[in-house]
Amino acid sequence: MKRGITRREREVTDMSEILGILERAKVAHIGMIDGAKPYVVPMNYGYRIEDDALVLYLHGATKGRKLDILRENPNVFVEIDTDVVPFEGAVACQYGVCYSSVMGEGVAEIIEDAEGKMEALTYLMKTQTGRDFEFTDKMVGGVTAIKIRVPEFTAKKRPMPKRG
Repeated sequence: MKRGITRREREVTDMSEILGILERAKVAHIGMIDGAKPYVVPMNYGYRIEDDALVLYLHGATKGRKLDILRENPNVFVEIDTDVVPFEGAVACQYGVCYSSVMGEGVAEIIEDAEGKMEALTYLMKTQTGRDFEFTDKMVGGVTAIKIRVPEFTAKKRPMPKRG
């Protein structure tokens, strides 16, 4: 079931604007379920759009809680935000925060092969730095790469309110 956005006036549907959000943001919050408990990890990411799906690439250590959880349950929720600017008002209810965000449910895949890790790290470094890098088998041997496919995602933007 696809859930819509409650505040429709904040929905972003223009793909070029969504890509701008993904370019400006540098951290994705990855929500997982560890048994019956939620677990969220902030991670640097790389991305691409493939067949209208958002594909994220992450990297990390070769062992640990995150990988244990994903092996048990690869279903994740992804939240990415940027352009965060608090604003004030004359009364408490007029205070708030401007932001742009992308969110969606996905499935994580742990990438084991060197070629797949190189591809993941290529997207990650391009997103994080704007530069292209080359990787060797030795360089990727000490990391784990994760690919998250998010077939349906939503984007929102809360601009600065007009005052006066």
